[in-house]
Amino acid sequence: MTSDTAPASSKKFKSLGVRALSGVVLVIVCGLPVYFGGLALLALVMAFGLRMVWEWVRMTDPKPAGLAVIIPMATMLACLILGYFGHWKWAIALPFAAAVLAVIERARRGGMLWSGLGLLYIVMPCLAIIGVRVWDFGFNARGFAMLMYVVVVVVAADSWAYIGGSLMKGPKMAPKISPNKTWSGMITGLVFGAFFGTLVAYFTDLPLMSGFLLAIPIVIFSVLGDLLESAIKRHLNVKDSGNILPGHGGLLDRVDSLMLAIVVAAAALLIWPGLWPA
Repeated sequence: MTSDTAPASSKKFKSLGVRALSGVVLVIVCGLPVYFGGLALLALVMAFGLRMVWEWVRMTDPKPAGLAVIIPMATMLACLILGYFGHWKWAIALPFAAAVLAVIERARRGGMLWSGLGLLYIVMPCLAIIGVRVWDFGFNARGFAMLMYVVVVVVAADSWAYIGGSLMKGPKMAPKISPNKTWSGMITGLVFGAFFGTLVAYFTDLPLMSGFLLAIPIVIFSVLGDLLESAIKRHLNVKDSGNILPGHGGLLDRVDSLMLAIVVAAAALLIWPGLWPA
């Protein structure tokens, strides 16, 4: 059977293999910095953040001026450095002030909100990663366990939603935004995201109920993050944010599910620190 006549399901699972392979590459690239934390993680998040800023500007601004790139990139670097050294009030306030500058800079070209939205959309998740991971290093470090918990839940939910939706199909969640997302996939992703969250909790001394409950909003917001980027790309008539990852477009395309999820997880741990005991 040729590729032209291959069943749609086989093509979907081939796509899943490409997605999984790009995920493995990301794990290899990110593994040591996430393990060690500190300056290694800061450098990694900076590199990823700057790349995502570039993809956003390229995607949303047809004729970007120099300041359209400089403002968000400089803000990204400044915020991450401030957060790394514990100046969180400044680190959180700066992106909102810079978003105003980005909107003003874009005013003469139109599409002002894209510049302000993009700055917040990218900087805040990067800050959340630094805030969750903090300074300590190693597999037994609390920050490492917290970050890995979020990543495992998001990856498990995304992978099993893809598998569940491909096998069971059924009603679409948002056909005009993301035609391939189904409610069956959403439910499958939620179930397995909660399962893997509980499993990680077992191995990291997190209360099992906390591991289960925290996974639910993380999965929900990971889906919303995916839908948000899909909606943005459809509005802009863009297929991918970039081409850095073979088979999966740009970096923003690959981490869109993590963007809102990590912010929600960081906010939950900030509001209820007892959710993850020291």
